[in-house]
Amino acid sequence: MSNKFNALKHHVENSDRSDSGSGDDDLGCNILDLGPVEYPAGEHRLQHPYCLWFSKRQTLVRNPQVQATEGYGQSLRLVGQVATVEQWWGLYIHVVRLHDLPQHTDLHLFKKGIRPMWEDPANSKGGKWVIRLRKGQVGRAWENLCMAMLGEQFVTGNEICGVVVSIRYQEDQLSIWNRTASDQATTARIRDSLKRLLNLPATATMEYKTHNDSLKAWKTIPSGVLKS
Repeated sequence: MSNKFNALKHHVENSDRSDSGSGDDDLGCNILDLGPVEYPAGEHRLQHPYCLWFSKRQTLVRNPQVQATEGYGQSLRLVGQVATVEQWWGLYIHVVRLHDLPQHTDLHLFKKGIRPMWEDPANSKGGKWVIRLRKGQVGRAWENLCMAMLGEQFVTGNEICGVVVSIRYQEDQLSIWNRTASDQATTARIRDSLKRLLNLPATATMEYKTHNDSLKAWKTIPSGVLKS
């Protein structure tokens, strides 16, 4: 397993002091930098290998059309990859705790080969369930969501692409991305599984968004304003 814990810590600590999002630090976006997937003897294989990503959204942008595509891609940072249960826990215990992350940051756990971007071929026709939670409620729910995906608890074939936790000012968000937004039976099954697996508080809200609608919304944001 190849991970960059120290680099991630450095990036988080300095993310509020830099608005460039240019990717000039030592956390690259190239999956090949992580090396081949490793399956140590005696460890429990996951059905799919996964990559963990970190991103920091800027609060102000000059051109939201660019931010929605190129700028967002530049803000993504690879943290590590996992292919076994043991590798996942080895990575998870070293990742910065959610309550220590600055606002407007996201962690993305996606199947290897799928970038956490709307434009990725695996995501382009898909969408996501978004769960909004009060501050202080997201930690355990994020852990349970990751465990459910890694353990193939959603029983939707190859539909699940990845999950995201988003740290915001007044609330936090979880989302789970799937390939086919038009498959209403599958999206309903994912919704029901989320309710069953996460034991969400009564104050949590859920809604489904297609990536196409999200991209259109980004492109209508007035210059200088970023929608979180």
